[in-house]
Amino acid sequence: MHSAIPHLIELQRVDHLIVAVRTEIETFPKRVREADAKLSGARTAVAAARERLVNSQKDRKKFELDVQQWKDRAKKYRDQSGAVKTNEAYKALQHEIANAEAEVAKAEDAQLEVMMASEEAERRVRHAEANLKEDETAVTKERKVIETLQAEKKQQLDSLLAERERALAPIPEDLRELYTRIAKRHHGAGLAEARDGQCRGCGMRVLPHTLQELRRDPNEEIYRCESCGLILYTLEPVPVPGSASGSERAASSAVNHS
Repeated sequence: MHSAIPHLIELQRVDHLIVAVRTEIETFPKRVREADAKLSGARTAVAAARERLVNSQKDRKKFELDVQQWKDRAKKYRDQSGAVKTNEAYKALQHEIANAEAEVAKAEDAQLEVMMASEEAERRVRHAEANLKEDETAVTKERKVIETLQAEKKQQLDSLLAERERALAPIPEDLRELYTRIAKRHHGAGLAEARDGQCRGCGMRVLPHTLQELRRDPNEEIYRCESCGLILYTLEPVPVPGSASGSERAASSAVNHS
């Protein structure tokens, strides 16, 4: 196996960690936006509830005014009824009084409905304001958690980048470039282990001769998978020539004694 392979393996391990940390760091702005959106929604809900309350209060004042106006009109007709001279005029005023009192009753019913709606609007405002306060507290905490995690991950990333430089230092320039080119095509993977006769990057068969060369030390050749192109390495032990298992030795002994 090439002497730079252990350094390349370490480089790939660190690169994978760097990608994972950077991916996590990239999630933090989205989490902040989501927290802000939640807070914005709560503020919008408060504004809408307050607007409904204001409109309800306006309607309430309008019907209060209507009730008073119809009451005043009915009172005016009653006052006039004592001064009329004819039955026709008296009947006409009585009709106007009855009509005004009917309008008073209608306006009071409407006023009652508006009062109930206003009370409900007030309740919704209190509820929306309470939700907003809870959300403000939660978002403040969430922001602090995100800021703490972001600082920790940034520190971890800086440490990994320094670790990468240390892993990179012993690797020859040509192998650095080869690793970089391959990793760009394979989502950050430049190497794959050859194990059990297969490339663990793509699952395709590795030639026995290649496996033998990978196990041979020292060996300054770089071997790549013929299928996926990843740099191959192996951690499998080198077989000892002529070695046999206990059962094989027993079988051989039995043959020799027969």
